[in-house]
Formats: sequence, structure tokens, C-alpha cells
Amino acid sequence: MFSGLTNRRTLGFCIVFFILLLFLPLFLPRFYIYLLALIFVTGLLATSLNLVLGFGGMYQFHHAVFYGVGAYAFALFSKKTGLSPWLGYILAPAIAALVGMVMGLITVRLSKLYFGMLQLSLGSLVWAIVFRWYSFTGGDDGIHGISVPDMISSTTGSYYFTLIVTTVCLILMYMIVNSPFGRTFQGIRDNPERTEAVGVDVKRHQLAGLVIASAFAGVAGSLFATVEECAFPDLLFWTLSLELIIMCLLGGWFIFMGPMLGSAIIVILRTFVGIYTEYWTLILGIVLMLLILFLPEGVLGYFQEKFSKSKNAALVEN
Repeated sequence: MFSGLTNRRTLGFCIVFFILLLFLPLFLPRFYIYLLALIFVTGLLATSLNLVLGFGGMYQFHHAVFYGVGAYAFALFSKKTGLSPWLGYILAPAIAALVGMVMGLITVRLSKLYFGMLQLSLGSLVWAIVFRWYSFTGGDDGIHGISVPDMISSTTGSYYFTLIVTTVCLILMYMIVNSPFGRTFQGIRDNPERTEAVGVDVKRHQLAGLVIASAFAGVAGSLFATVEECAFPDLLFWTLSLELIIMCLLGGWFIFMGPMLGSAIIVILRTFVGIYTEYWTLILGIVLMLLILFLPEGVLGYFQEKFSKSKNAALVEN
């Protein structure tokens, strides 16, 4: 009963928070609307990473490559075809999922650190192709002036579009995590040998999880291209993948909404710290050090642990 009450409170809080986000553009300056849209995009990307990192136990060291592929797929479709840009939002996750499947077929045979290092190498190869292919991707200059549908071309329009798409994707990912597939996926994370012993095809589940996470990262990439109206090679670089891992750890990588909170903290820090110093990576390193020393379970993990202790104490007293 206590758990059901907690779930209802959580759902109620999420609904109220969503309604609040709907009204924020009526009061906030344009810059903060843009910043919120960027937080939604980054949070969606970090949550897609956490599907395989936190809930799947897979060492996903280069998740940003699928983000960049989604952004470039949308940008190239918009720039080089005369078709409706709306179709690009379908193409972007499809292409990202395809790249994820190809990389997964190569890497999923390995496990843990070996999986992560091979994926990092393949992701760096994709980045190098994008970085050097000037005639197609624009090379290190990237692609600018991306055409987006008129109804979402304004700052407010892109904000609402990003908010709605991010919310839908979060709901879908939450349903996946709590589905039989998601429970099996978490079982593989906790004990792959025992899970395989009961008849589960571990590698097939891991490949499916990787493809799903890649597709959602592709959605985030297309949203980034919508908000910024550009795509550039840094979206596929490994340093962004490192930031995403820190976001998951900071918010709480065993909690579904943890990466969203971690993303909000990192994006806000990066935006405002960048005003005063160029050494953002130094600040990021300090954040990671403090996180490991004092909040190994992340911010939401810390509060969840405190809440569990207080709940258990209340049950003992009763």
C-alpha cells in the first residue's frame, strides 16, 4: 500500500511538473527557453544511455556517436532532399538504430571493458569519417542552416516540440524498463551467467537493448538539430560520451529519472561556468571527483536511500 501511494504521488508530481513546463515560456526570457530545450535534448540522450548502462550493465563508452548520427541524418535529409523535414524525424532514429545494430553485432560478442573499448574504437572511426568527408558532411565545418518545419522554427515552437517528444520518449523508455524485456535485461546486468542458464539468449537481449538505446539517441540528435539548426562533428566525439556517463552517475544511474537530473545540472553548470572560464573540463573533473567520493549512488540515489531508511524506521515503530 505504501509503495502504491508513493507511485501515485510520483505520477502526480510528474503531471504537475509537466504542466508547469508548458506555461514557463509565457514568463521566461528567450535564452532560458532555449536552455530548457537543450536540457530536454541532453536529458533524453543521457536517459537513452542509461537504458544500457544503468539497467543493462553494458559498458557503453561511446553513446554520443548515435546522437551525432541522428543529428547528421536529419540535417542531410533536410539539406539534400526536397522532401518534408517531418520525414527526417523518422529517418534519424532509424539510421541511428541501424548504426547501433551494426556496431552491436561486432561488439556484443565481447563483455564489460572489452565491449566498451571496441565500441569506443568503432565510434571514433565513425567520427573520423564525418570529420573528413567534406563533400557530404561538410567536414569539420559541419552543416548549418538546417530547414525545420515552420511551426517549430521559433524558439518557443522548438521548445514545445522538444518537450512533447522528450516526454513521449521518456514514457516509452519507462515502459520498456518495466516490461518483461526490461526485467530480463536487468537480470542480465545483475547475473548474466544465471540468466543464460535459465534459457535467456543474453547476447540477443543485449543487442536489442543497444539498438533501442541507439534509436532514442537518434531522436535526441534530430531534436538537437532542430533547436540549434546545425550539426557538427563534436556531436560524435568521445568527450561528449564521457559527459553523458557523468550525467548518469550524477543523477543516479539505477534510477530512471536520474540522468535527467544529472543532465540539467551539467548543462546549467557548463552554460554559466563557461561565462567565467574556458576550463570547463577542469570543473567537470572536479565534479566527477566529488561525485565518486561523496555521492557514489548519485543525487537521486542518495535521497532514495534516505527515504528507504526513514520508511523502514517508520515500519519498525509501527
